[in-house]
Parts: sequence; structure tokens; C-alpha cells
Amino acid sequence: MRQKKPVQDQPKAAPILAQMGIFAAVLFVSSLISPLFPASFPVPTPVIGLILLYLLLTFHVIKLEWVDGFGSFLIGLIAFLFVPSGISLATSLDIMAKSGVQIVTVVIISTVLMLVITAYTARLLIFLHQKLKQFSTTEHRQNKTRLLLKKGGI
Repeated sequence: MRQKKPVQDQPKAAPILAQMGIFAAVLFVSSLISPLFPASFPVPTPVIGLILLYLLLTFHVIKLEWVDGFGSFLIGLIAFLFVPSGISLATSLDIMAKSGVQIVTVVIISTVLMLVITAYTARLLIFLHQKLKQFSTTEHRQNKTRLLLKKGGI
């Protein structure tokens, strides 16, 4: 008889109320940070919250399993959340009729500009990462050589 291989433990998700609490805490902290920005450069609280949550996940302060379920639920609601802005757009059709070409032109130019800047930023970050990796490898070799010289191995 064959024995079944043990199933690897799946990471356990946090209870939904705990996940909601994490999101609420991040949003609360973001609302405290938002007024610290100057009036000439306002940063919306949700944007600060996204950056804060990203940093917490990146530095493993919060585990992905702790927020995955509720985050997926919120992503499922995103289309519903855009309904008010769609209705707002429909009520301002007269503005679209007057300056529709200009609005579309600005949207296209800003989208292309954003894509180009993102591509060059990614290229720069990849270049810096490679240089940093190369530097750390070179320094590791130099330290190893110094250690061998001290011990009289070479």
C-alpha cells in the first residue's frame, strides 16, 4: 500500500474581522499622515494608505495571508465603486461636448508620458540593482582574498 504524501500546510488566512482591522488601521494612520503634506502638494489619504500597505508587506511586517481575503473582496467591488464617477461623467456631457478633443488629447499625452517615464524608471532601477549586485560580489571576493592573505593561505 502506498502512503499518501503529507499535504504541505497552506498559510492560514486571518479572520475577516482581523483583515478589516488591518485595512482600517492602515487607513487611519494614512489619515494622520495626509495633513502633514503641504497644501500645494496634497496627497490623498488612500494613496498614502496604498504606499504604507505596500511597505508593510514588502518589509514583512504584515503577511500577505493576513490581508489577501479582504483585499480580493475589495477588488471584486471595484467596478461598483466606479459607478458614481461614471454618473458624474454622464451629467457633465455638455463639458465633454465643448472640450472633448482637448480632454482626450491630454489623456493620451499623459498616458504615453507616464508609460515612458515608468519604462525609464524601471530601466534605471534594474541598472542600479545590477551594479549593486556586481559591487557586492566584488566586495565579497575582496574580503575573501583579504581573509586568506591574513591566514597565510595565499
